[in-house]
Amino acid sequence: MTATNISASPRPPAARKDPRPAAPREPGRGGTLLRRITDPLGALLVVVALAALWEGYKAFGRAVDDRFLGLGLPVATDDLSMPHLWTILGSLAAPARAGDPTSLAAYLVGETTVTLREALYGLGAGSLLGLVLAVLFLHVAPLSRGLMPWLVASQTVPLVAIAPMIVIWGGKAGLPPWAGVTGIAAYLAFFPVTVNSLRGLKSPPTVQLDFMRSVGAGRLRVLWSLRFPAALPYVFAGLRLAATASVVGAIVGELSAGTGRGIGRAILTSAYYYSNGPEKLYAAVLVAAIAGILFVQVLALLERFALRHRHAR
Repeated sequence: MTATNISASPRPPAARKDPRPAAPREPGRGGTLLRRITDPLGALLVVVALAALWEGYKAFGRAVDDRFLGLGLPVATDDLSMPHLWTILGSLAAPARAGDPTSLAAYLVGETTVTLREALYGLGAGSLLGLVLAVLFLHVAPLSRGLMPWLVASQTVPLVAIAPMIVIWGGKAGLPPWAGVTGIAAYLAFFPVTVNSLRGLKSPPTVQLDFMRSVGAGRLRVLWSLRFPAALPYVFAGLRLAATASVVGAIVGELSAGTGRGIGRAILTSAYYYSNGPEKLYAAVLVAAIAGILFVQVLALLERFALRHRHAR
């Protein structure tokens, strides 16, 4: 074959470039293991940074007598306003009350279990209400258009104004005080579940919905076999937000309900006697924060278990 023949021979057609964007690559087993190591390490570094910021600010304030460039620091750094971190942690091992051998840590953990139980009840009731509303809004459009703005408005009312009313209504109905606290937690929990579940129920592609209808599937069949499975990631996203809100609702509810138990009541009692032991108030807030984080993490583990097959794809 001559050079002329080679140049005249037809060239093979060039491969056509796929115009669609490439799908993001799922992390492999090594990437997943690395993420499981780096995530807790990152959280630990944040805690260390916050502790260093606290002690650094306190040391700086003490060095300049709480004034810098002729202006006072926003927060005083004396031991009454900002106890040392080791003082706060040390108070957890000290007795909670004079003449009582129970440590402050044991007392706060016991009160926290009461609050978490109320938050769990509220989360369950609020989530169930949110799911029912999402299904109703999906199938009854006029109800969604008429009621959704009021649901949004309900979340803008300050909780400190709603909580006493719910407690009073519960008392008039003969319910125990913890029921009112649970109602407040449910009030904060239902909204994120409603919004996220409704979005998830609407997420299946039209082609899948048309296929289900073409094989004669009714609304209930489509809801159970297609919409609910597709909505699960959205539902769990709403549940994570609802879990945080239910803990906040339970703590605020305890301040209004007069239950006598709970970490909210312990925080209020520590605030009353703040001048006698400011570190106890900070210790109570620290335990409440840790409890809220653990509460949400338990839900995250439940989500990982429920969606394990999807994560494994």
